[in-house]
Amino acid sequence: MALHEEWTVDRLHVRLPHSALRQQLLADVNLTPLEDLPSRLEGWASAAETLEAARPRIEAARAHVKEHGTLPAEYETAPDMTETVVDDAQGQRGAA
Repeated sequence: MALHEEWTVDRLHVRLPHSALRQQLLADVNLTPLEDLPSRLEGWASAAETLEAARPRIEAARAHVKEHGTLPAEYETAPDMTETVVDDAQGQRGAA
């Protein structure tokens, strides 16, 4: 798949919703070998496009929460996986 022509590093940076993602993008751009950079940027462009496509749904959910105090009924809440992720990360660190 060819690099998305409409995206630049600056546009990707602006479109990412969280500062941690923006910092990771900049780190990737600065630390990725040149020959791997197109595929790495392709991944960031795909992620930005996914976020852009979801924006109307996210905004509708935000408006619903603001008005009703809860998410719309059609949204299913995923189980909280925080403990599992932390446990897995700690196990991987211990094995390293």
